Amino acid sequence: MNAPFEIGLYSFVENTPDPRTGKQISPAQRMREMLEEIELADQVGLDAFGIGEHHRTEYLSSAPAVILAAAAARTQRIHLCSAVSVLSSNDPVRVFQDFATLDLISNGRAEIVAGRGSFIESFPLFGYDLDLYHDLFAEKIELLLQLRDSEYVTWSGEHRPALDNRGVYPRPLQKLLPVWIAVGGTPQSVVRAAELGVPLAIAIIGGAWEQFAPFVRLYRDVLSEVGRDPQSLPVSINSHGFIADDSRAAMDIAWPAFSSVMDKIGRERGWSPMSRSQFEATCTPRGANFVGSPQQIVDKILAQHSIFGHQRLLLQLTVGSISHAQVMRAIELLGTVVAPAVRTALAG
Repeated sequence: MNAPFEIGLYSFVENTPDPRTGKQISPAQRMREMLEEIELADQVGLDAFGIGEHHRTEYLSSAPAVILAAAAARTQRIHLCSAVSVLSSNDPVRVFQDFATLDLISNGRAEIVAGRGSFIESFPLFGYDLDLYHDLFAEKIELLLQLRDSEYVTWSGEHRPALDNRGVYPRPLQKLLPVWIAVGGTPQSVVRAAELGVPLAIAIIGGAWEQFAPFVRLYRDVLSEVGRDPQSLPVSINSHGFIADDSRAAMDIAWPAFSSVMDKIGRERGWSPMSRSQFEATCTPRGANFVGSPQQIVDKILAQHSIFGHQRLLLQLTVGSISHAQVMRAIELLGTVVAPAVRTALAG
């Protein structure tokens, strides 16, 4: 696999009060800003933009394909993907149709990144039993891949009505609509992605990033065992981050937003509040977060690549609400400074 290293972004379209001022913009304004951010990412040469599916009050991303379709009309080359589609509580037929439609609108730039999700709100919302969390995903990813591979599908399972040689439309522009599996660090999910022969996206949002190296090795080992070239399928690393002109500015901008989000989730899940020093520790060369100056981000990408040999990095810049101007500057730095430096280094 000799394709250039890909760098992109993902977002949940966070819309919470500014942690510094307490002010909150309207959902309509936040959506306008989101589309401007995707448009700029395309203009500065980034490779992919993902919208993650969430069904919580602080996010506006319950319908990623709709947002991405709006972005498709304003962009030229950037790949547009989910990050992730919560497949366990979704209908694979509808997910396929949504992204096949997006593929037509975008002239072949759509991708599905399927996962089980980090929150559970979608399960009661759509009437699914949370106890079937794992079984639902296993069954639905099988159906999604059949829908991708064949125009007419015959399929039966336990959690959805059967299909008897049914045609599913529209068909995408791409011969095979890319489908990735996103994992948070469970070996079983890594093995499933390899056995199904789909690309792997690993979320690294905490701890030391080197601890995920065994998952990449496992993925490639299983690919070899099932008769696939271990370099034939890409691996993506998805992490939190923020970029400013210098390291201190990046920390000062990212910290209030990051802490407001993580402390809220922590209250829900029983974690202790995070201190500024703990946050900064996560941004060191061995930490999970990509927060710093452009050169620091370049150095961490290259360090990870020397261990993972991955093909894509996606960063979530808005972990919490950050001003639109600051986010746009971060996108500009990522596209015009970081990405060219990384590609040049890896090409050499």
